[in-house]
Amino acid sequence: MSESNETAYRPIGDYALIGDCRSAALVSKSGSIDWLCWPRFDSSSIFAALLDRRRGGRFTIAPVEPFTTTRRYVGETAVLETTFRTVSGVMRLTDVMPVAAEGEKAQELWPDHELLRRVECLSGTVEIEVFFDPRPDYGRLVPRLTDWGAFGLVCEHRGEVIALRTEIPLTTGGEPGARGIARLQAGEARTLSVTYDRWLPVVFSPGSDASGSRIARSVAWWEAWVRACQYDGPYAAMVRRSAITLKLLTYAPSGAVIAAPTTSLPEEIGGVRNWDYRYCWLRDAALTLRAFDDLGFTIESEAFLSWVLHATRLTWPELQVLYDIYGEARIPESVLEHLEGYAGSAPVRVGNAAAGQLQLDTYGEVIDAAWRYCARGGRLDRTTARTLVGLGQTVVRRWREPDEGIWEPRSGRRQHTYSKAMCWVALDRLVRLCDRRHVHADAARFARERDAIREAIEAHGYSARLGSYVSIFDSEALDASLLLLSLMGYADPQSPRMRGTLARVREHLGANGLLYRYLGEDDGLPGSEGAFGICSFWGVEALALQRDVTAARGDFERLLAFGNDVGLFGEEIDPRTGAALGNFPQAFTHVGLINAAVTIARLEGKGPGQAVEATAANERGRV
Repeated sequence: MSESNETAYRPIGDYALIGDCRSAALVSKSGSIDWLCWPRFDSSSIFAALLDRRRGGRFTIAPVEPFTTTRRYVGETAVLETTFRTVSGVMRLTDVMPVAAEGEKAQELWPDHELLRRVECLSGTVEIEVFFDPRPDYGRLVPRLTDWGAFGLVCEHRGEVIALRTEIPLTTGGEPGARGIARLQAGEARTLSVTYDRWLPVVFSPGSDASGSRIARSVAWWEAWVRACQYDGPYAAMVRRSAITLKLLTYAPSGAVIAAPTTSLPEEIGGVRNWDYRYCWLRDAALTLRAFDDLGFTIESEAFLSWVLHATRLTWPELQVLYDIYGEARIPESVLEHLEGYAGSAPVRVGNAAAGQLQLDTYGEVIDAAWRYCARGGRLDRTTARTLVGLGQTVVRRWREPDEGIWEPRSGRRQHTYSKAMCWVALDRLVRLCDRRHVHADAARFARERDAIREAIEAHGYSARLGSYVSIFDSEALDASLLLLSLMGYADPQSPRMRGTLARVREHLGANGLLYRYLGEDDGLPGSEGAFGICSFWGVEALALQRDVTAARGDFERLLAFGNDVGLFGEEIDPRTGAALGNFPQAFTHVGLINAAVTIARLEGKGPGQAVEATAANERGRV
């Protein structure tokens, strides 16, 4: 394990994700855990070499001599296997954050938070080196590692105890961290277990029998979860891998789905567009719920909707753009000056100032999520119905205002067409909820305002010269959110206006089969960014809805090639190189993949979701 391996930044797409639906870790192809926050996704980091190779901390297991690697997830699970090949032998590293049914955990002593790593020599002889270098509090602390005997090698910080128990002896010296070397023969295995606890660690043997059992149970848990998937249409393997990724980004105690497990991975290498995505955006709600529902994961769908409605009550009748995993609305943004940022991309931010923006589209996404739940047979309690009516009244009062819009620019508020369209969606869904007696409100008032919104959009949000909807009223600006006008039911996807919009968006924003979210617009920030992952999948879905399914399939297959070797997608993609950019992996991109695949399958008569989608199509506004 050379010094250059420890200080060089790996490509963003080099990482795989493991997790336990409470937190997650990123594992590089070279066997290094370079990102882990405990005990929650949005907690401070334990390992953050992803953002500073020298100060962030890491946990690496790799052969001493040069090696090549291949890796895979064990079947359709979140258990990762990396195979290292050297001239002298072959070794396999298994990484997992153990999960099991709650009943099993109750019967045995399981650590609340554990990272389990098992290394096994498959053939020949392999000499491996271990480097364990935790740096709590985003690398601000360089802890002293102490041998606590049965509790393992421990670092303690403000009552938090991180303990490593290992079958490979490690030594500490003048430098931070602990190192050790072991030579394994074919058939030999060693296990290392890192746990996080408050005050005292749980004593849990890292031995091969115990670790093998926890790995096997984790595999069985994931396999049982995936069996609930009802999708067997085109691209089923990639759809299920995306579903597993969404599950990994779900905080099980609350049902919240975070946007990504990382912060400040850059949208441009060396640039300043670096944001903290370890929170929950309301705009994701409707599309994420649709993905879970169409795949048959109703428990996850209903849990996420419950979180959405709980979180919105804390700011009701106003909506905030994002909340933390428990619905906390205060998420101040700050800069970690001591970290250099991924490949020198500074600043490194924690928290997100977008929480203070006005994004009127969120009202449509939340109310549409509730509508979808009811359309599938769900029932609303009185408190929830009252909540939705209050949100609708806010839309009536505020839809004419400018806002920051879906893309969260820091250049001020404008009259965004997509925001208006989602206000239309909010009131349209409330009218339908009233008609079906799910809520009781002044439906006639909601209908009048809904119609007034449509009049404004058709008069000011469409350019006859371009033959396209435009992103800003009375302008000729284009952005990819315009594709959602048909996907969210505002406009008929086969209407002349939507056909023109898709054509103009592809012409103006397309690059190498991908779509930028916008180009040439002043968003208040220097620099540029890559093509946006979910926008590219929106383009596929919009094309399919125009009944050009063959072309949509071709575009979809080209997009799949931009995933990494284990099927993960980032927020953005560099059209020139295909490299992943931005936070990784990105839930919204995987949501887009699922929804595009399901739409293709539905139009070919092979997929789920026909009933609700047909209803939505029949009820779309006609332009």
